Order: sequence, then structure tokens, then C-alpha cells
Amino acid sequence: MFRQVLKSKLHRAMITAADVDYEGSIEIPLDLMETVGLWEGEKVLVASITTGNRLETYVQPGRPGTGHIIINGGAAHRIKKGERVAIMAFGISETPVLAKKVVLDEKNLIVRESR
Repeated sequence: MFRQVLKSKLHRAMITAADVDYEGSIEIPLDLMETVGLWEGEKVLVASITTGNRLETYVQPGRPGTGHIIINGGAAHRIKKGERVAIMAFGISETPVLAKKVVLDEKNLIVRESR
């Protein structure tokens, strides 16, 4: 049986900007994307720890090392600058998967990694 399982998670990420006029997506620094195995264009679930709002969008790579996580387009009406979020990606597998997870601080620096 195939199951949908968590494969990647950026936990307690800080939204550093929100742009409703952009075409859509969430921009994540490339170094963070690589750490948890996210691909450009990959669908993610973004859950606000601050408000409880949840939405799906796709990932766009941002400049590595900046810590800038930017929510764009209509999603910026649901999740705002300064909110803490969990950014999660899922995969389909027949066997258990150990997700690559990181916990971030207020500057989106990695505090803890787990697998």
C-alpha cells in the first residue's frame, strides 16, 4: 500500500516579507531548501503557528544565506510578515520514510536538525 508521508519540514520558520502583488509561491533560501531536500517548484503545505492558517503553494529558491522566507501572491493575505510557520513537503512511499526536519530561530538559522 502506498502512503503519503512527511519528507521535509522547516519548523518555526519566520516569514520575513509578504508580497500580495507577486505571482505566487513561497521563496526559501536555497541553502535551507537543500538542507531538507526541497526542489524548486515542489508543492508545500505552509501552516502558520501564529494564526493557525494553512495553505498550499510551491517553492521558489531565494538567495542562500539570507534567511529571507517570503510568502507571495494571494497567500500573503493568509500569512503575514512576522508569523512563525511550519513548511512541510510530503511524498508517496510504500515503506516508512524518515523526514529531514530542521528547527529555525527568528532569523531562520538552523537551531536543530533531525532525520
